[in-house]
Order: sequence, then structure tokens, then C-alpha cells
Amino acid sequence: LAMQIPKGMVVERIRAAGDPDRTARADAELPERVDTDRDADLLRSFDLDPQELADGLGGQAPSVG
Repeated sequence: LAMQIPKGMVVERIRAAGDPDRTARADAELPERVDTDRDADLLRSFDLDPQELADGLGGQAPSVG
């Protein structure tokens, strides 16, 4: 199930991992709303598992509007 996640939430997840270079690259490259299906390869390039990211939010992502 695809999920749209605000870019800021994804960038914070990367920042929490303690990699400032990767954090800056994610902030520059990710779209404002990250789609866990459409952007799966991009998420993997930041060592994030798209499914784990979606599951980890437990469906609490803000509704897209």
C-alpha cells in the first residue's frame, strides 16, 4: 500500500541517523510529498526501507489534501 509522507518527516528520520551529508542531500532531492511506491528507489538510496517507513508511521501520516 503506497503512502504519502511529508518530506520533513523523512528528512528528520535521516537526520536522526546522524548523517548530515545524507540529510542535506535528502532535503534537496526528495519531493515535498514522498510516495513510498513512486519514490522507493530514492528512499533506498538514503538507506531507508519504504515499507518499513510506511509501517513505522502506523498509518499516522497526515492526510493528503
